[in-house]
Amino acid sequence: MQNYPAPSSESETRKSETSDSEPNEVPRLPWQAAVGRLLSEAAALCVQHGVDLDNFMRGAWSAYVEARPGMRDYLEEKELRDQLDEIRKLGRMGQA
Repeated sequence: MQNYPAPSSESETRKSETSDSEPNEVPRLPWQAAVGRLLSEAAALCVQHGVDLDNFMRGAWSAYVEARPGMRDYLEEKELRDQLDEIRKLGRMGQA
């Protein structure tokens, strides 16, 4: 007569193997979904408090730029260079 493991002990062994190898974390939202949710919440708060669209957009842009170190300086320098190029094209400044 052959001895086979009891069905309950085999299934318990499988459960313990799979539960040890599988994390018990709740699946995280993809970052795009999290960003969309946060922007929706921010927009709803702004609407509730009477913030107009232009101010909301300025605030969102400012937060984005502040989150990227060096971005504000880069944009300011780019704007200055564009202005200088335009002045040169109009002949108001010599090229150096």
